[in-house]
Amino acid sequence: MQQQLKIAIIQSDLVWENPEQNRQNFAEKIKKIKEPVDIIVLPEMFTSGFTMNPEHVSETMDGQTIAWMKEIAIRSNAAVCGSLVISENEHYYNRFVFATPEDDIKYYDKRHTFTLAGENKVYKAGSERVIINYKGWKICSLVCYDLRFPVWARNTDDYDVVMYVANWPKPRINAWDALLKARAIENMSYGIGVNRVGFDNNSYEYPGHSAVYDGLGECITSMKPNAEQIAIVTLEKNHLETIRQKLKFLDDRDAFTLK
Repeated sequence: MQQQLKIAIIQSDLVWENPEQNRQNFAEKIKKIKEPVDIIVLPEMFTSGFTMNPEHVSETMDGQTIAWMKEIAIRSNAAVCGSLVISENEHYYNRFVFATPEDDIKYYDKRHTFTLAGENKVYKAGSERVIINYKGWKICSLVCYDLRFPVWARNTDDYDVVMYVANWPKPRINAWDALLKARAIENMSYGIGVNRVGFDNNSYEYPGHSAVYDGLGECITSMKPNAEQIAIVTLEKNHLETIRQKLKFLDDRDAFTLK
């Protein structure tokens, strides 16, 4: 078990529906990470932008992007994660994929598809929450619109990190800031949010506001809005152990069953 976990979050623009160019752009950005890290986090739909045209960009779990993620993980000696469009069993999924240097793949299918954009009509929603165990840390991996649903994210598994990757637009960015901080506070966990920047082909603007919060809701990153940027932050297991032993708020959480 590692007492520290070093995370690199990449806040980036995305090339519309162009997986090859996006892979190339992220490979160049990852090369700029000169210090050892444990996990590299990319945005939601990092190969395409938030598209409702999955037939233009979808891949399988044996496709080029998964192979690329494995290669980057081995080369960087760090897990690489983010979501992309996956085609499987005649359905499309907005799938969060976590690839490790040990050639292990974990994934989570976005539970709350974004009805306002019609995502629910194009992509099949996931049905299972996934807790990823990596280097002694338990990570709850979620995607964008999931952020608005605290019951789905509730810390019933004693996870250490709740992680969101997103294409969250500028008009609702105040909600992103508030909810990401709230998810960290209520779950007494680190909260990681990685959002894209730039404009997509639908003229929606994305301002970034990527951030990492500690278990008390303190922001421990300093990211410039509206700019491509890489931030590296170290998570401390001792921080979580200390606040949970001292405050014990999770002991008073409600029991419930999800349907």
